[in-house]
Amino acid sequence: MIIQPTSLAALTWAGAASGTTAQSWRIGTVLSARPLGVNPQGLLVLQVGALAVETELPGSHLPAQFQVRVLSLGPQPQLEMLPQPADATFQRVLRERLPQQNGYAPLLATLGTLAQRPVLRQLPPELRTALALLEQSLRTPAEITRGEGLREAINRSGLFFESRLASPHGNLAALAEDDWKGALLRLAALLDRRAPAPVPANRSDAAPPMLQRGMQAQPRVPLPLAPADDGVGPLLDRLHGEVKAALARVEVAQLDASASPLPAWMIEIPLQGEDGRDVLQLQLEFGVDPTDGSHGWTLGFALDLPALGPLQGELQLREPRLTVRLWAEQMETAQRLERQFGPLRQRLAACGVLLDQLSCQVGLPQPPGRHSAVLLQATA
Repeated sequence: MIIQPTSLAALTWAGAASGTTAQSWRIGTVLSARPLGVNPQGLLVLQVGALAVETELPGSHLPAQFQVRVLSLGPQPQLEMLPQPADATFQRVLRERLPQQNGYAPLLATLGTLAQRPVLRQLPPELRTALALLEQSLRTPAEITRGEGLREAINRSGLFFESRLASPHGNLAALAEDDWKGALLRLAALLDRRAPAPVPANRSDAAPPMLQRGMQAQPRVPLPLAPADDGVGPLLDRLHGEVKAALARVEVAQLDASASPLPAWMIEIPLQGEDGRDVLQLQLEFGVDPTDGSHGWTLGFALDLPALGPLQGELQLREPRLTVRLWAEQMETAQRLERQFGPLRQRLAACGVLLDQLSCQVGLPQPPGRHSAVLLQATA
């Protein structure tokens, strides 16, 4: 964020430069900061130590009080926004969920096997209904290729389940039918009545949250073999563990998004694909360019389809300009995508979008590192 002092703050800064308050602005000093409000020009006014500075409104809500560390001085001092003290409950829940989580692909494979078992019709009606609702919450390719359909798929991905429930029109029964997490919770509760949940293995190598790992295309998992005795019990036991792992996956993503200093979400959408189920991974992030103060959205996606192999993409929108980068593991897939570039350019031009770049490379990119810790840049 670029921070420019108000006229009053400029006088204060002049005093600081001459030595009046210079002691409090040494490199490495930690200062308290708090938002004071918005001025008539629409700029956010912050008090940082003894100074009042103004900046463009950030893309995320700032806490009532926070701390910054002085990284550099000079014409453009840099301030590092320090993370808020971690809540003990937050850390405890995150430590519990990380070893339990797993991707959706194993769960989707087990659902596929169960759907093919005639003995499934002998299950209690409420359990059959819960399984049907979970399958109903899967999106289709036709739905997510429309803007409104993709928006709905994101809203119903489970990441926003509690916020939707807390809305004036929130309804638990309805959300249990159309929300991925709601359907998982309903099925998990019924499976808990049937038998205790399997105890997850004690793992010391739990992977970090998805938002910290970057995009990862997830292939389908082969359907598990049905028991020779035609019983459904072992499959239900397997399903129970995978439902719990999927719930942990959603909750870790929710916790990670709430702790991010910028608006950023890692969203996974289970899809009913051709002859099987797939997982579409999306990363949606709002960012500010520290060089010119411009801001916009970045949408990343990862998908592994049997016919195309692993794919990744990144769309950066700085309205009205758009940059599109695609990656495909297979040469043939990259060539198929490039053949669609002409129609895509025409459609974007018709929408008034200026396309700065449209490319497709062979090979998948390396996952990027975590967000930079430098969030505040002050201009004196």
